Amino acid sequence: LLFTNAGMNQFKDVFLGLGSRPYTRAVDTQKCIRVSGKHNDLEEVGISPWHHTFFEMLGNWSFGDYFKEEAIQWHWELVTEHYKMPKERLWATVYEGGEGVPADEEAEALWYQVTDLLPGRVVRLPAKDNFWEMGASGPCGPCSEIHYFLGDDLEAQTEALFRQDGPEFVEVGNLVFIQYNRDESGALHPLPAVHVDTGSGFERLCSLLQEKDNNYDTDVFRPLIEQIAEIAGSDPDGDSTRVPMRVIADHVRTLTFAIADGALPSNDGRGYVLRRILRRAARFGRQLDQHDPFIYKVVSTLAEQVGHVFPEARAKAAHVSQVIRAEEESFGKTLDRGLEIFERLAAKGDVSGADAFQLYDTFGFPLDLTELMSRERNLSVDTDGFSEALEQQRQRARAATRNRFQALEGIDDVVAGEHSRFIGYGQLETQTTVAHSESQDGQVRLVLEETPFYAESGGQVGDRGVLSGDGFRIHIETTLKGRGGIVHVGQLGDGALPASGAGVQATVDAGLRQSSARHHTATHLLHEALRQTLGDHVDQMGSLVDPDRLRFDFSHFSAVEAGQLRQIEDIVNETIRADLEVETFEEDLTRARELGARALFGEKYDEQVRVVRIADFSLELCGGTHATHTGQIGAFELTTEGGIAAGTRRVEATGGAPASTMARQNRERLGDLGQMLNATPEEVPQAVRQLLERNRDLEKALTDARRQAATDSAGDLLEHAVDMEGMRLVAARVDVDDVSSLRSMADGLRERLGSGVAVLGGELQGKVSFIAVVTDDLIQGRSLKAGDVVKGVAQLAGGSGGGKPHMAQAGGRDAEKIDEALA
Repeated sequence: LLFTNAGMNQFKDVFLGLGSRPYTRAVDTQKCIRVSGKHNDLEEVGISPWHHTFFEMLGNWSFGDYFKEEAIQWHWELVTEHYKMPKERLWATVYEGGEGVPADEEAEALWYQVTDLLPGRVVRLPAKDNFWEMGASGPCGPCSEIHYFLGDDLEAQTEALFRQDGPEFVEVGNLVFIQYNRDESGALHPLPAVHVDTGSGFERLCSLLQEKDNNYDTDVFRPLIEQIAEIAGSDPDGDSTRVPMRVIADHVRTLTFAIADGALPSNDGRGYVLRRILRRAARFGRQLDQHDPFIYKVVSTLAEQVGHVFPEARAKAAHVSQVIRAEEESFGKTLDRGLEIFERLAAKGDVSGADAFQLYDTFGFPLDLTELMSRERNLSVDTDGFSEALEQQRQRARAATRNRFQALEGIDDVVAGEHSRFIGYGQLETQTTVAHSESQDGQVRLVLEETPFYAESGGQVGDRGVLSGDGFRIHIETTLKGRGGIVHVGQLGDGALPASGAGVQATVDAGLRQSSARHHTATHLLHEALRQTLGDHVDQMGSLVDPDRLRFDFSHFSAVEAGQLRQIEDIVNETIRADLEVETFEEDLTRARELGARALFGEKYDEQVRVVRIADFSLELCGGTHATHTGQIGAFELTTEGGIAAGTRRVEATGGAPASTMARQNRERLGDLGQMLNATPEEVPQAVRQLLERNRDLEKALTDARRQAATDSAGDLLEHAVDMEGMRLVAARVDVDDVSSLRSMADGLRERLGSGVAVLGGELQGKVSFIAVVTDDLIQGRSLKAGDVVKGVAQLAGGSGGGKPHMAQAGGRDAEKIDEALA
């Protein structure tokens, strides 16, 4: 699941019986995004009055507490007494029954018993409308909805009109009664505990309460639309501008909330969904004649509008604006060119899969954007052909990438009993028992009942070490976390692979573990130093921690300046020298967040989490291993900084012994350079600058000499010119070092020809090159063009080319045919 798309996502474990909460009732507002998969409202946005890519789902929940009677009674009270919706406009629906499930007569009766809903206003509907299921199997149950009549004539309300499912009625809320479990065979069984999920779309409720016939005219959207209209200088309600402005207003909400929560546009996963949405909005901006970045300007208005409910939107507004602006600038460079190409392709008719893929691969057009523009012209897109071209590209990419070993999946499926209890925070060796062992592709893999080996997770690599026992010794090369357990992967050194139940001494390589721990603690110091130096928008986007180095990816939209890097490094080293205590403790997730502990975006956490506190400097959720005091890190040195994606930077660093080794190696390299340059370490930079400047002067002098020699050679070539029909022709194979020299020679020939054509050819650095020149009088008087001349010559050598009328260049494939082509 890339995004939360329904209010129940966070409570799915409760409904499945896999988890619980310390409460039985809840009320919430859930930020939801629907842009892909089963729940996909993207194409309806801006056209439909009700559909959005982002919306708030208001929820009331009962976990084994109240059920149908209270849910119906209280929701009716909310709608009629608090929202003041006229009762004469309200209808209800219940499940009509089917597939072995009886009609929900209980809910039907309750609507008349515990509310004053008008008689005849409860309608039975089939499963597609009134039976909710989480998936092909799992918890499910009938649901009951409240609908509101939008028409002017109250007497026009009939059950027949309601069943037409037309625009006259709109859903207000949905009460889901989760009372069954569907097994793998499709059979339904009553749940031991029943639940209620009541949901209402906030934006739709606003339209009803503000008496608007669509969500976009409410105070949720109108301020955004009016700002877009002001930027574009357009009418927000114009026939040609209404839909583009509504789409942009919707999309900026989705982008703002997602980016504020830590997501970033990228080329895969949720990041690509955001990139698609942003590029779709940018294209609609072109319909408003907006060719410069502008969407980012709307973020501040939205942040002020929702900041009192969602403070992260206000806190991250500057960061969100920066991200969106950078994306707009990046895509803007190719959008206009892509639109030109699309117009050319569309002029031919329906868009082929290959053409759609070209727009995607070359100009960054998501497929749905190409489909949207095609629909506007009543054209279709060959999506199957696009998918085939995309899959071919992925296969090429996979073929170019070496296979990577993945941890065992479903360990609990093959390993019975208790296993994989991790004891490695407090000890690095133990006597334990083999719970499972296997050999595959020259590697051995073992699961132990308990283990001191840390499994790769949270960016930290898995431990290495030794497993030994009666008649065997195994060198563990890495430790991986599979679904349900810890897998030790390595090579059998001596003896035979032990069977399940065998005793084993598990010993972690203490030196490597301690190095990894130092680097992991250093990443926490680095994270905080980055935030102090660059701003609170910095969030961790990924990391790698191993014994030799650390790598840290973070959100930031420009290169980190040299002075900032020095400041970051200084902050980390000052904290190391302060020898601050590193404390780890278990805490309830909610309480940890209240304390201010930072979490990694996209990471799933249990209700109980491990917190790492470094005095008053840093507080993060982390399951990795750490030093006990910052002084144990010893030293910290940044090695590289660069961008890895739009809005994401990467730094690499070393600490402890590797940092000391690197410093020593750098001193030795500097000493070697000093000896070569006859300079002290302090004088080396200036000596290198002087050397480079002198080298540039020599290269320029050499280039000039070569060009002059080539120009002088033009006189020799003219001696072999052939007169034909009043013009001079030169065709010769020449020996030059580079294309610049070839051009200089051709230029010299053109100046001295008077009236004529010259073609030169040669093999330059293993490649066949031709160049042709034509004098101005022949271009104007006889319509001769150098491009046509060189193209014809190059074809004889298996190549092609072209250029301007007075000079054109071409390449060839067969060097043996150069002389034949020039003959």
